[in-house]
Amino acid sequence: MEDNKSLKKKPVVVLGIESSCDDTSAAVVVDGLLRSNIIASQKVHEEYGGVVPELASRAHQQNIVPVVDAALRHAGVGVSDLSAIAFTRGPGLLGSLLVGTSFAKGLSLALRVPVVDVNHLHGHVLAHFIRKETSDVVPEFPFLCLLVSGGNSQIILVRDYFDMEVIGRTIDDAAGEAFDKCAKVMGLPYPGGPHIDRLAAEGDPDRFNFAKPRIPGLDYSFSGLKTSFLYTLRDETKLNPRFVEENMPDLAASLQRTIIEILMGKLSRAVKETGVKTVVIGGGVSANSGVRQAVADYCAAKGITAFIPPREFTTDNAAMVATAGYFKYLKGEFCPYSATPYARVTI
Repeated sequence: MEDNKSLKKKPVVVLGIESSCDDTSAAVVVDGLLRSNIIASQKVHEEYGGVVPELASRAHQQNIVPVVDAALRHAGVGVSDLSAIAFTRGPGLLGSLLVGTSFAKGLSLALRVPVVDVNHLHGHVLAHFIRKETSDVVPEFPFLCLLVSGGNSQIILVRDYFDMEVIGRTIDDAAGEAFDKCAKVMGLPYPGGPHIDRLAAEGDPDRFNFAKPRIPGLDYSFSGLKTSFLYTLRDETKLNPRFVEENMPDLAASLQRTIIEILMGKLSRAVKETGVKTVVIGGGVSANSGVRQAVADYCAAKGITAFIPPREFTTDNAAMVATAGYFKYLKGEFCPYSATPYARVTI
C-alpha cells in the first residue's frame, strides 16, 4: 500500500523573471501564492537622465544569477522543485529582454521543465492576482484596468485572465512620460515622477493651469500638456529667472492635478460606456499618491469596487510575471525555445 504522502499532489512552483527595462527581478509562486519577490534596481542611469539600453543589459547580466538565487532561497525552494520558468518576453528594451529570455530558456533546458512567456502588460494587469495568503481578495471579472506607466496609458476591459481588450490608449506620450519629461525641465533628477509626487503634497494644485487635450473617445494625449508646461516655464522664467525654484511645489501640484484630471475623465467615461462595476489600476504611475487617491475617491462616490495595488507591485517586478506564468501553466500554454523577445507589442 502506497504511503499517503506519496499520493499528495506535487505543488506547482513557478519561477518568474523580469528584465524588460532597468530592474532585474525574480519571484517564486507556489500554488498561486507568492513566496518571494527580489528586485535589483540600477542606479547608473540617474546621471544620464534616463535609461541607457546598453548599460541596462550589462547590469542585467551581472544581476540575474544572484537575484534568482536570492528568490529561490527566500522562497525555500530549490531548482529541482520548479514546475516552470516564466519570463517577460516583451514589450521592453530588446537587449534587456534578451538577458531574461536567454537565462529562462537555459535554465529550462537544464531542468527539463517548460518555459512560459509573459506579456509585460498582461503582467501589470494580473498583478492584482498576486496573493500572499489564500484569504487575499482579488478582482472578479469583468473589470476595467487603468494601466499607466512610463510607456503606456491604456484603459483595458478585462473579461478573463487572458481575454483583454484595449478600449482606450495614448496617441502620443504616456502619463509617466509627461511626469518625467516635465520634471526634467524643472531640473529634477530621473526618474522625475516620484519627485513630482513628493513636491505636489506641499503645493497648491490650482495655482497654474495647463492645457488639456480634446481627444474623442477613450484615447489619451499628453503631448499638449507637456508643451503647455514647457511654455509656461519658458515665459515665466524670462520675467523671473528664479521662477521654477520659487514655485516648484505649486508647479508639481498643478501638473499632477492636470494629469489626474485627464486620466480620470477618460476612465469615468469608460465606466459609463461599459457599465463595469470594478476598477483596478496598474503600472508605475499607479504608485502616485494623487492617482491612487483620485481612483479611490471616484469609486467610493460611484459605488464601484476599486483595487489599488501595493506600491511594491506597481513598478516592474517578477511577482506579476510569476503570477501570470502560473495561470498560463495551468492552461498548458508553454513557449517554444524558438521564441524571441519583442520590443513592442500590445495587449
